[in-house]
Amino acid sequence: MSSGQGSGEAAHVILHIGAGSFHRAHQAWYLHRLNEAKLPGEPHWSLTVGNIRSDMNAVLEALAAQDGVYTLETVTPQGERAYETIRSIERVVPWTESLDALIEAGADPACKIISFTVTEGGYYLDEHDQLDSANPDLAADLKGGHTTIYGALAAILDARMKAGAGPLTLQTCDNLRRNGERFHAGMSAFLELRGEAELAQWFERNTACPSSMVDRITPRPTPDVRERVKAATGVNDACPVMGEAFIQWVIEERFIAGRPAWEKVGAELVESVLPYEEAKIRILNATHSCIAWAGTLVGLNYIHEGTHDAEIRQFAFEYVSEDVIPCLTPSPLDLERYRDVVLERFGNPYIQDTNQRVAADGFSKLPGFIAPTLAECFERGVTPAATAMLPALFFRFLDRWQAGKLPYAYQDGVMDERVARGFFAAPDPLQAFAADRLLWGSMAGTQELESALAGALARVDVWLAKRGQV
Repeated sequence: MSSGQGSGEAAHVILHIGAGSFHRAHQAWYLHRLNEAKLPGEPHWSLTVGNIRSDMNAVLEALAAQDGVYTLETVTPQGERAYETIRSIERVVPWTESLDALIEAGADPACKIISFTVTEGGYYLDEHDQLDSANPDLAADLKGGHTTIYGALAAILDARMKAGAGPLTLQTCDNLRRNGERFHAGMSAFLELRGEAELAQWFERNTACPSSMVDRITPRPTPDVRERVKAATGVNDACPVMGEAFIQWVIEERFIAGRPAWEKVGAELVESVLPYEEAKIRILNATHSCIAWAGTLVGLNYIHEGTHDAEIRQFAFEYVSEDVIPCLTPSPLDLERYRDVVLERFGNPYIQDTNQRVAADGFSKLPGFIAPTLAECFERGVTPAATAMLPALFFRFLDRWQAGKLPYAYQDGVMDERVARGFFAAPDPLQAFAADRLLWGSMAGTQELESALAGALARVDVWLAKRGQV
């Protein structure tokens, strides 16, 4: 299952692991734009895509049947739609349990970058950035498996080392803070725990792990995307993707084996991505979750509906204005404008992004997106009343989940169901929730956290009662 023959010996390859909608609406789009520009003196780069698990096989098969070519639909908040045929994927690697084809692709000397989108929970890091080796998937990979990004890359890097295929960049494309740095630490620890001393040394000497910040709202494709693509282009595309018109990619300038000239098509290459990713994670990602949890609680289905609900929008606006902006000031970004642009994007009624998609993975999002602002407010002696509303909304959301009263199936890659249900079996459920170290780290069980959450939960309950959602 492959497509394209590349462009001769001078071609450079990026292997991307995690060929979902976001990658095809984001990184693949940037490379397509660069290749279409045909800039003089720039080498040709192509994408090879594959997965380390079988859950995306239908997409891979559809993509391979179309020789890697697919349609991207974008839409503005005003409803202006545009259609682009994306041709940057030149090879689709079929999934097999052995990952043989993926390993072979990564060990090819033409491969200069391996990028991946595995979501925040896919790094298996605890609050101290240590590998969660008790996780069953990670424990299996430490014994030689390859169902996690660490196990898969260990197999690829080992084959590359033995083949003398040269150095390469390992490029993270997720909403994890300091993602390159933290992935590097996790990979190093993984190889050490496996006793792979020679490979660990090769990894240190022959790879670079730049951090990046990625941003384009990309909902799960629904059947109507395919219908609109056919009506607009005449193409019966089996695997189109759609996203908002807005796009941003900020990348740390740290590559060891060359890179495409992404900056010539709008990406930002910077010395440090930290201020950009903090703004994005705390303002965009946390606010997105706030709107999804709150919207679900009052019977809404879509993100834009919650964004246009005056009370939910006010929760989000106060969270950013009262707590986040003071925490992130000074910043190279205009944070107030960033907040307003984010809310405009979330209000786009044409994206049809579901609360179900955005509400997922709360057990990753609370510690990753929301807890840092709480902690910094406490350190400054400020009560984070506006920020505490977000975990309070999630607590009520979780209460509905454990009672079987959510309108959809809740997905969470790191939640321990036994622990989550245990909160509500405790004499004081909120106290049990506030004591969970996975969620709160060193704040867990503190009086200041309990007090802030209790105040926010009382406000949430009054709001829900007023909306007839007790």
